[in-house]
Amino acid sequence: MKDAPPGFEPLFRTSPYLDLLGPIYSARGESGLVLGLWAEEKHCNARNVVHGGVFSSIADVALGYSAAFATDEPMPLVTVNLTLDYAGSAKLGDWIEIRTDVQRVGRRMAYVNGYFVVGEKRIVRSSAVFAAS
Repeated sequence: MKDAPPGFEPLFRTSPYLDLLGPIYSARGESGLVLGLWAEEKHCNARNVVHGGVFSSIADVALGYSAAFATDEPMPLVTVNLTLDYAGSAKLGDWIEIRTDVQRVGRRMAYVNGYFVVGEKRIVRSSAVFAAS
């Protein structure tokens, strides 16, 4: 297994499901949380391209954590809507990052955007709406 790039640490909060997907790493970016992972065989389809469902799962976590921890007291949230637009792909062995940007966190709803990148190439755009639970 490869080490994460400088500045990345193991994800600060995990679950049995995320352990299956991981290891997942986190860092602080210019506009918010950044999550990263190496594309492994378990993430890929028969053509060694990362499956879209992996992006969906990681986006839900990255965007949700960004919103939840954007307030002084972490806010418990549930996903109301998650949208992904695939504009490229990642291959086996690629380092993949999702860079998040919290648009707004209110008392009842939170809105977050993110981009998956390989290198500096954007490959997936994501957005989510969360409700306070």
